[in-house]
Amino acid sequence: MAVLKPTIAELPPDSIIFGSSEAMREVQLKIDRIAEAAVPVLIRGESGTGKELVARALHYRGTLANRPFVAVDCGSLVPTLIESELFGYEKGAFTGALRSKQGLLQSADTGTIFLDEIGELPLEMQAKMLRFLQEKEVRPVGSNQKVKVDVRIMAATNRDLEVEYKKGTFRKDLYFRLNVVTIHLPPLRERRSDIPILANWFLERLAPGRDASVSSTAMKALLAYDWPGNVRELENTMERAVALETGRLISLPVLPDRIAGYAGTSALGGVGRHASEFPDVGVDFEKVIADAERQYLQAALARADGVRTRASELLKITYRSFRHYAKKHNL
Repeated sequence: MAVLKPTIAELPPDSIIFGSSEAMREVQLKIDRIAEAAVPVLIRGESGTGKELVARALHYRGTLANRPFVAVDCGSLVPTLIESELFGYEKGAFTGALRSKQGLLQSADTGTIFLDEIGELPLEMQAKMLRFLQEKEVRPVGSNQKVKVDVRIMAATNRDLEVEYKKGTFRKDLYFRLNVVTIHLPPLRERRSDIPILANWFLERLAPGRDASVSSTAMKALLAYDWPGNVRELENTMERAVALETGRLISLPVLPDRIAGYAGTSALGGVGRHASEFPDVGVDFEKVIADAERQYLQAALARADGVRTRASELLKITYRSFRHYAKKHNL
């Protein structure tokens, strides 16, 4: 199992990144390179891909690990209260302000502030956020005093902010302030070889001591499904399966119908499933084959409960060949 670092046991569970696909290895390498840097980081990816997980990994692997990590979901903030939530307020600043309150930015002082779905901020608040990034100080609502705040900025978005600023819905200057280093998280459908690793990790966490595993038929469905909800959807699926399955083996019937219906589909996904959908621009043939090799190796290992000799038998190859492919794909 490929993990962020050998010291994984020392990290908080919600800052661990799993995956052995080429895409995730690149993410892990980038995290290693910039974890101790104080530069702003913009994490891009579809909803459910684990953007906050990457932010936490960056925080806990760096020099700020023992400092605060404050996550802010910009999309869930009430528009009329965004400023007071982020910058704080003084007693009597508005109706209901019975006492002064520290804002989320000040709460993260000396640590990390993670602004999730930064693209949801209204333009007015974008301007105030830009001013904060430039001056490194906040002024609580109702106060004339400014307070210095020293934080590392990380932001995440499922939007293309370059497109957004060209449309005028996101400030160009704020985009360039945030986009010093970018980490792109690929959707789960583009790294299917990580599905067995993630599924088994969720089983271990959701059913500790149960020694649960996924049946070969159920795994085939998991590998073939497109996962529009990404890793979050996979986690919810495994949680449902653990609740419904009475035995140790997660079987096809306990998977949602939308996923179980893929059991008869090729695990290669995309072009492998529908040759008629071959893209006009072509494909990276070697990458497709390499990903397919990883998928089948990991699916066989999952079915064999990690016993390599049994996995080689399932794949109908010699144990020597299995070792060769496992080494090739860092399994």
